[in-house]
Amino acid sequence: MSVQVEQLTKIYDTQRAVDHIAFEAKPGEILGFLGPNGAGKTTTMKMITGYLPPSEGKLTVCGIDVVEDTLTAQREIGYLPENNPLYKDMYVREYLTFVARIHKLAKPEKRINELIDMTGLGREQHKPIGALSKGYRQRVGLAQAIIHDPQVLILDEPTSGLDPNQLAEIRSLIKQLGEKKTVIFSTHIMQEVQALCDRVIIINQGKLVANDPIERLQSRLQGETIVTVAFAKPVTKADLAAISGVRTVESFGKDRWRLASVGKQDIREAVFQLAVAQKAPLLELRRDELSIEDVFRQLTEQKAKA
Repeated sequence: MSVQVEQLTKIYDTQRAVDHIAFEAKPGEILGFLGPNGAGKTTTMKMITGYLPPSEGKLTVCGIDVVEDTLTAQREIGYLPENNPLYKDMYVREYLTFVARIHKLAKPEKRINELIDMTGLGREQHKPIGALSKGYRQRVGLAQAIIHDPQVLILDEPTSGLDPNQLAEIRSLIKQLGEKKTVIFSTHIMQEVQALCDRVIIINQGKLVANDPIERLQSRLQGETIVTVAFAKPVTKADLAAISGVRTVESFGKDRWRLASVGKQDIREAVFQLAVAQKAPLLELRRDELSIEDVFRQLTEQKAKA
């Protein structure tokens, strides 16, 4: 395995930021690392990369113990932190040359040219980093993370704040890198998870609550019916919530609602009967598949209530 995490724990005073989590990541796999804010994602990533020592547990990267031999392990890791710390007064090519020298690359110019082409930085390579848009700064951050051709990439919210075009380009690059390398990345964009990830890990309050391929995760939690409904006239949330078998009611547009059932009960007939009783013609009534966002919310809500 490229990454092996065993009973990983991080304690700050009396708080367990990460609580005995265990997982592995294989070469050629893109692993989505999800969790609410404060769940322990960034802390876990910092421990895997050797920037933060664990309180308990074992970490190996490409067979190297991260705690016992941190520098050797870090040679196999490319890391893009959430805040992407860059030297903004340096020019793009100058900065990549600086990073290449840190890694003692044999042919730095050749590798820098490859990366500039790969990340689409050609037009920006002679500009100061501080003058770049956030999208291009993210590309510089990715370039420095992969300049030494690491086997493992740890990317902490690499697409945060990007516009749709930049999102598509960075996602395409991550997909390309994931064909040969192990990629672990965190994100709050659920469409991104479905588009990129082979497997998903979800942590909440420091604990691992899911570790599955997306399809298995969805089928595992397919214990309720999700119904989307739209009415031609106003219907109140209270009326919808009073329908027998309805667990939650969520509004997402004028007179448009999303209902979740208790168990596997099909609530569409009851919704239709409500529409008839209130003389509110139906514009839409359909049963939806459970999305990765639904899965995320179910797992994190369940854990929080427990």
